[in-house]
Amino acid sequence: MADLSIIVSEIETKLRKLIEEKNHLAMDNKRLAEENEALDKENLALRRSAAELQDKINKSTIVNALDNEGEVEEGRKLIRELVREIDRCVSILNSKE
Repeated sequence: MADLSIIVSEIETKLRKLIEEKNHLAMDNKRLAEENEALDKENLALRRSAAELQDKINKSTIVNALDNEGEVEEGRKLIRELVREIDRCVSILNSKE
């Protein structure tokens, strides 16, 4: 009978440890999920910022190219390239629908 009591006591101890570990892992999982969400938001903000900066660069390049009469053809090429890029983006957006 004493052996049975010892076995039950050991099982209870192991069960408590398992429950404690499960709770610890659940807290870690929640923390990591929150951290992942924050990083996703930061990533999105950085992508938007990069897109805005690229847009400013493109506009500046167009303005600079059109300011010099000798570089009008370069400006036209850049505009054609941007129009092709816009067309690609539109086609990608249409394909997702």
